[in-house]
Amino acid sequence: MADPFAKTLEFECDAGNSEKNWKRHRVSIPECEQVFFNKPLAVRPDSDHSSKEVRFFAFGKTDSGRRLAVVFMMRSGRFRVVTARDQSRRERRTYESYEKEDPEVQK
Repeated sequence: MADPFAKTLEFECDAGNSEKNWKRHRVSIPECEQVFFNKPLAVRPDSDHSSKEVRFFAFGKTDSGRRLAVVFMMRSGRFRVVTARDQSRRERRTYESYEKEDPEVQK
């Protein structure tokens, strides 16, 4: 499957969301960005929260191997992170199955 974000390399930072992610979940801006460059990257629509703008879930890992769940949207061709946190137990199991299948494949 072609990577729908292959040409997108820019991130839009919202100071309020960045501060919230750090205070609540201890996730930094660089960690959020790393998720999109490491494989496997699992991306799914977040239809429950997409009434005004289309949102997505990204499940991936940081350079240090921390597994994160990142909610984001695309604005003007840029990633805009809404929230980021450690993956839940269930999300980790699902993500680990992607790693076992093929660590180079984006699902």
